[in-house]
Amino acid sequence: MTTSPLDSLRAQFPLLQANPELVYLDNAATTQKPLAMLDAERRFYETMNANVHRGGHRLGHAATEAYEAARITVARFINAASAGEIVFTRGATEAINLVAYSWGGSTLKPGDEILLSTLEHHANIVPWQLIAQTAGAVIRAIPLLDDGQIDMAAYQALLSPRTRLVGISQMSNALGVCPPLAQIIPAAHAVGASVLVDGAQAIAHQEIDVQALGADFYVFSGHKVFGPTGIGVLWARADILEQMPPWQGGGEMIERVSFAGTTFAPAPRRFEAGTPAFAQTIALAAALDWLRGQDRPAIAVHESALYRQLAAGIDQINGVRILGTPTGKGPIASLVFSHAHPYDVAQFLDERDIAVRVGNHCAGPLMQSLGLNNGTLRISIAAYNTAAQIDLLLSTLNETLELLA
Repeated sequence: MTTSPLDSLRAQFPLLQANPELVYLDNAATTQKPLAMLDAERRFYETMNANVHRGGHRLGHAATEAYEAARITVARFINAASAGEIVFTRGATEAINLVAYSWGGSTLKPGDEILLSTLEHHANIVPWQLIAQTAGAVIRAIPLLDDGQIDMAAYQALLSPRTRLVGISQMSNALGVCPPLAQIIPAAHAVGASVLVDGAQAIAHQEIDVQALGADFYVFSGHKVFGPTGIGVLWARADILEQMPPWQGGGEMIERVSFAGTTFAPAPRRFEAGTPAFAQTIALAAALDWLRGQDRPAIAVHESALYRQLAAGIDQINGVRILGTPTGKGPIASLVFSHAHPYDVAQFLDERDIAVRVGNHCAGPLMQSLGLNNGTLRISIAAYNTAAQIDLLLSTLNETLELLA
């Protein structure tokens, strides 16, 4: 009996092997973890655990080398021009806060405008609201078309010499919609605005090339790309990072401290105050190496096929529909029901060991724009999901809605 590539891939996830009946479709919240990542973190603690950039001993040197090697791995994974453009953070949320407080705090003036799409996660809204209140800047929302895609005509109309930043998701965490960044980014640059791309959802499904993308900032979280929690990445061009002031103070980010004043380390260390999450950073690099070692084009085809299977099955079930239907969507589906509450449906699914998410998915303004008070039920697919799991989800969903009718 031969083992299929999908079986081989699933065999690398201990949690999935320990729970063979589990249908895990909450991957937009966090992905499961491959053994390669788990082994890397455990190996670090077992063989070289020491603080980085401090110790005058063998373990300290080894830990520092591994930490900086992880920075090189991340740079290669997203095709950054150099490892110096990689800043480690606690996650995408902290990375956006870093940009808002450092770049935004030193750049924004009263009357400046920040354009944010209606698709955005709260993490790409609230930090900008906070810094806008301080700076006297104004937030403008980019509306959506009926299919959930960005209204490009409205976006073009909102752009002006007052626009200082456009914040945009590469893939909506709630709808799976992928905005047309190839048009959005040049249009922003044409009026002198910078662009921050939230890649938290896209990075597990697409190959990322930040140089080709052409944005000014790119952020993602490790735990959404098969890595550990507590670690994320901010990428920015080196010339931009060098102009940004520190946003937090402490050890690690300084060159010299006296009571007369402090001089700061160059980027990226200027933005990494305190003891970093070095074990998680090294584990993130292992996760990215693991993913890079997979057949990513084949994974993309597989995930797309599962999404089409899901969408075709939903079309055959009465009382349910998928929100957001533009072409080129990621493998994320938000469902609404004509006669059932999404929480009730999710509870029935959970009783069959099918894990999905319900709620507003940290996208309150999106839900408000769609007129949804109860949120949606979200199904998010990853590389290790199977066609049989989608079939089981669909049959269970159909059965559940008949019970709730």
